[in-house]
Amino acid sequence: MTLLTFNVIKILVLAVLSAGTAMILAPILIKFLNKFKFWKKQARTKTITGEQADVFYSLHKERETTVPRGGGMLIWFSVFLIIFLFFIISIFSDTWWLEKLNFLSRGQTWLPLFTLMIGAFIGLIDDALTVHQKGEYVGGGMSFKKRLIIVAIIGFIGGLWFFYQLGWDAIHIPLICNFPQGIDITIGIWIIPLFILVMIACWSGGAIDGLDGLSGGVFASIFSAFAIIAFSQGKMDLAAFCAVIVGALFAFLWFNIPPAKFYMGETGILGLTSTMAVVAFLTDSVIVLPIIAGLIVITVGSIILQLLSKKFRHKKIWLSTPIHHHFEARGWPASQVTMRFWLISIIFAILGVSIRLLN
Repeated sequence: MTLLTFNVIKILVLAVLSAGTAMILAPILIKFLNKFKFWKKQARTKTITGEQADVFYSLHKERETTVPRGGGMLIWFSVFLIIFLFFIISIFSDTWWLEKLNFLSRGQTWLPLFTLMIGAFIGLIDDALTVHQKGEYVGGGMSFKKRLIIVAIIGFIGGLWFFYQLGWDAIHIPLICNFPQGIDITIGIWIIPLFILVMIACWSGGAIDGLDGLSGGVFASIFSAFAIIAFSQGKMDLAAFCAVIVGALFAFLWFNIPPAKFYMGETGILGLTSTMAVVAFLTDSVIVLPIIAGLIVITVGSIILQLLSKKFRHKKIWLSTPIHHHFEARGWPASQVTMRFWLISIIFAILGVSIRLLN
């Protein structure tokens, strides 16, 4: 067996084990969340500008107050369990292939695992505040400002690690005229503020959550894309890490597709978006990140355009934002919106991977 063949098997096996682990844990988590009534006590009634969200409320007033949040715990806990299990096995096992299944490494997976767990933990606190209607935000939860500061701090720590520990001070720019394979631009210590900006931008992608199955499918296509890129660069541990996340996301989707048994919540969104930013840097794919995560860019863009239109034109562009709620308000079944958005997300992911692999 060649090393390349083994690495392919390693990545696929770990993804399957992650999915299987999450499938076993999901019913336990669902029972736990329902026991403690871990759902919103009231659906969102106002927009971020303080106006009445009549369209959104009419569409989601029942589901948001009966379906528990916190389903994202299934994702990060399964990933942590798999990575911890094979790390322990690698220490005590004398079997070479069991040792090689360990994918915890300083240069590739320490930082994404750290951001996944820290982001998920902070998100879980926010979910708990929302459920119990505590905190600064209307209806419960951390204020926008506090969450923004926390994400910026995570980004700052990540930027420091990249620059000082990994010696990373350049970004790759693909598809430059006269340079078909792209060029690397050294930016030195400016990699730290860039990391913070990318982290915040990815966090805003949490707007993709809102329909049964939507966020899980979109993040699965994004992390699948990064798994392919990491594999092509010989970063097998990082590829395995992304694949394990995808496996957990598939299991999450099994219970999140209509009718959802739970919602991802901030514990999933904050963990995954933070990790997405780190993986984009580790694969030197920051420039193509907006393409790979193209649907998230469109989703966030729809909110920004709506706000600008209401401020300067005094009227809305969409019936409701994010844009998936607009189509829902137009009469599209939620499942139809979700599956069509999945297809769009896959197309964006394929395009981004293709551009990144040109060199």
